[in-house]
Amino acid sequence: MDDRKTAQTGTQTSCEDRFEELARRRAWSLEMGGQEAIERHHDRGRLTIRERIDQLSDKGSFQEIGRLTGKAEYDEQGRVTHVQPAPYVMGVAEIDGRPVAVGGEDYTVRGGTSWSGLRRKGGQGGFIEDAAHEYRIPLVNLIDGSGGAVTSLESRGYTVFPGVDGFDRSVELMGEVPVVSAVMGTAAGGPAGRAILSHFSVMVRESSQIFAAGPPVVERALGEKLDREELGGSGIAVDTAGTIDNVADSEEDCFRQIRRFLGYMPSNVWELPPVWPTDDPVDRCEDALTSIIPEQRTRPYNMRRLLELVFDDGSLFEIQPTFGKTVITMLGRMNGQSVGIVANNPMVYGGAMDARGARKQTHFVELCDNFHIPLVFVVDIPGFLVGSGAEKAGTLRDGMRAVYAGLKADVPILTLVVRKCFGMAGMGTINKKSLEFKVAWPSGEWGSLPVEGGVKAAYRREIAAADDPAAKEAEIEERLRRLSSPFRSAEAFAVEEIIDPRETRPYIARFIDLARNRLKTCCGQKLKSGVRP
Repeated sequence: MDDRKTAQTGTQTSCEDRFEELARRRAWSLEMGGQEAIERHHDRGRLTIRERIDQLSDKGSFQEIGRLTGKAEYDEQGRVTHVQPAPYVMGVAEIDGRPVAVGGEDYTVRGGTSWSGLRRKGGQGGFIEDAAHEYRIPLVNLIDGSGGAVTSLESRGYTVFPGVDGFDRSVELMGEVPVVSAVMGTAAGGPAGRAILSHFSVMVRESSQIFAAGPPVVERALGEKLDREELGGSGIAVDTAGTIDNVADSEEDCFRQIRRFLGYMPSNVWELPPVWPTDDPVDRCEDALTSIIPEQRTRPYNMRRLLELVFDDGSLFEIQPTFGKTVITMLGRMNGQSVGIVANNPMVYGGAMDARGARKQTHFVELCDNFHIPLVFVVDIPGFLVGSGAEKAGTLRDGMRAVYAGLKADVPILTLVVRKCFGMAGMGTINKKSLEFKVAWPSGEWGSLPVEGGVKAAYRREIAAADDPAAKEAEIEERLRRLSSPFRSAEAFAVEEIIDPRETRPYIARFIDLARNRLKTCCGQKLKSGVRP
């Protein structure tokens, strides 16, 4: 009997020791790289990875996975004395009540460099990507690390081919769930690549940088001496190159943008986007729309203001606002339903599409098509940008890629022509694949090319032979312009409807309602075929 009591006591003591060890190991994980490292990180104006996850996700919703992973130290009796956590924190959380997979590098531990364990938690592929795939939930990457280091060569004793921790799952996720990447510090190498392999990316102004290789490598290879901001700050990555979509003014603004983007998205491609409640009347008609298009056909106007007057109040979220400014790409809502908006910007090159605008439009159309978000093209485009500079920039090739993406998309598309729709660029705004649905304001005009440019080419001999060539050219232009009236197109059913601008919101809302009926039958992954030009 006494022996049995002793055995029971021993078992109880052993369990208590294990619970105590579990508590200590959990406490070590929360210490991250230590108080000194955390303070240095805060001194740079940056949050720790745990603080970032807490601010991004719904309060109390984060369930960490792999918190005990790390490098342990043991005494002579084999008892653990300390564990340095792996430089990556990840798990599942909720954003606006919907589950997400989230993870990011812990910069306070070895600068967030890759952990050399047998199985990765994240950063370079790993468990967090697999979890997003298996559970069909969005993935949020909070990137703050430089990936691998040459020091791994000494610890491993041999070299490995690029891609040993490759992008295969990252690529697969692009066709399954929304992937968001936020560059929170300096990203180079593999983490930089993963930031690009996303549906939406954002970085923090003057605090984040991204590049294929950092300043020391660039100086060694090319002799260029640049600091991190000059090489890959937001001025380069967002405004000039379009490598990253948006810039945030702070980490808090970054989290706000992530939450907003995900709010338009379904959890995966097998679902439709959520519908959010709205107090904005669906039959709201704005008198200001009747005068927003100038009487002078070449004068610019504020396209963003036009969009604000049509779509749900406060619902517009612009993607890449500082890159490719000839085109405006926005996520918005109509009667609470997600909608993708592609609009031309008459304030830049008169709305003509340049190479950068075409690249932006291509990505955005494919994004909406992938996640079953209907598209509304708000059109005022005179064509592709022309001239030697445009030809050197490859505008024609990038422009035809945008046309290709639009013609490949199979989500419902509505084309609203508010002024000009000309040339091959105009073709990219029209859904030729299924129901060709074009609506115009009375100010609309369209054709293969604008009358002004076309007259000089088509009537060159007649104009040259005239006593007054300038008067003859003006006469021909006026004659053709009368034939270009949108009402003549309506008579021939060459345009499906001409509407009063004040009717725009209720008209589009009806289309979005009908589109959802069709989208319910089309959920799932998209069949990809063909090759972009």
